[in-house]
Amino acid sequence: MRVLVTGAAGFIGSHIAETMRAAGHDVRGLDSLSPAVHNGRPGHVTGELAVGDVRDPAAVDEALDGVDAVCHQAAMVGLGVDLSDLPVYADVNVTGTAVLLEAMGRRGIPRLVIASSMVVYGEGAYDCTTHGRVRPAPRHPGDLAAGRFEPRCPQCAQPLGTATVTEDAPLDPRNAYAASKVAQEHLAASWARMTGGAAVGLRYHNVYGPRMPRDTPYSGVAAIFRSCLENGVPPRVFEDGGQRRDFVHVRDVAQANLLALEAVDRADGGAAPRADARGAVAGGLRCYNVASGEPHTVGEMAAALAAAFGTGLEPVVTGEYRLGDVRHVVASPAAAAADLGYRARIRFAEGMAEFARAALREPALAVPVRMLSMADGVGSRDRSLAAICHRAGDGSSGSMAPSRASTASSRPGHGPGAPSQATPIISNTCFLGGRPSDY
Repeated sequence: MRVLVTGAAGFIGSHIAETMRAAGHDVRGLDSLSPAVHNGRPGHVTGELAVGDVRDPAAVDEALDGVDAVCHQAAMVGLGVDLSDLPVYADVNVTGTAVLLEAMGRRGIPRLVIASSMVVYGEGAYDCTTHGRVRPAPRHPGDLAAGRFEPRCPQCAQPLGTATVTEDAPLDPRNAYAASKVAQEHLAASWARMTGGAAVGLRYHNVYGPRMPRDTPYSGVAAIFRSCLENGVPPRVFEDGGQRRDFVHVRDVAQANLLALEAVDRADGGAAPRADARGAVAGGLRCYNVASGEPHTVGEMAAALAAAFGTGLEPVVTGEYRLGDVRHVVASPAAAAADLGYRARIRFAEGMAEFARAALREPALAVPVRMLSMADGVGSRDRSLAAICHRAGDGSSGSMAPSRASTASSRPGHGPGAPSQATPIISNTCFLGGRPSDY
């Protein structure tokens, strides 16, 4: 097939383009090459690349010429730095997707794979021994300040056990990025119903791997920890380091996109949607978790990365917290396995060993000043890196300022720790970082 990959110069998009080419597809990339993200065309980008913005109808229409399917990765990601980012999330993610879908419908392109995110779920899934599956309320500031990080049952206040999130879980977006991803899913579903096209949405969990962007307020927590280690700074982990996440390697994510592309191709037969249809169905959107199925805590990730890096530095658990952060988000990839044939191939230890020395994407030279001067407003890369390393959280949704729990510092797995001076936090994305067209 002739496939358009939007965001093809970014972290995930570039791996997807490579995987689809290797599978024999003819791939055209579309990327804005925004100077806030890229210093020109990255060296790892091969093949055809159209330079344009997904919000530009003319650029999108030209990029779609002769295309059979679209893999839509272009987006503004991360939680944002401040309120001034909110209009950009809506503009890039929602308007950009609407422009793309309108052009696809007009041109009769019936196949769509679209990147979504685990953030659409909000808090993860929990079970109470008395009341079964429950949805806890946001954690109380008093509990967090006292180092009581685990959510409690909203009915009996007893501690909860974690469970895996499945695709039928209620959507509960808790920040602008999450809301924009839910909107993208709804737009894709509307496009499918109106055109008879087939769409698959992939809800990425914590993606890591080569080409992650380093040293920006939008970088993923794994990349921030890596930068800390490279600069001789121990990674600092929020809460007690026990936050559970699913870290999935970028090459596995690329493979999931290839399988989803094959699913929408199979569905392109004009059949009416069926409740028991698998993978993809004409006239509908199917969403799938893309995860490793091998959850780990943020503290375990930091420790594994530090050990693989090999300098003797160990992470420090600070006890700091952010109001609104979710405690655990662990996904079930069973539906993707059954319907798409997706199974993660890269195990956690192998992936972290590679990531410890993998090439990361350097910050853009034209990056906005505030992205380089979060520590003291001076615009010093060294000082901003120190701020990023100092303030890295768990990569989950939350407010921008950390608070302190009343406990002593410790290593991962040895209880919560007291942080140093609380200062404005850099909000990290759940799975990666960047600006427009950065998947």
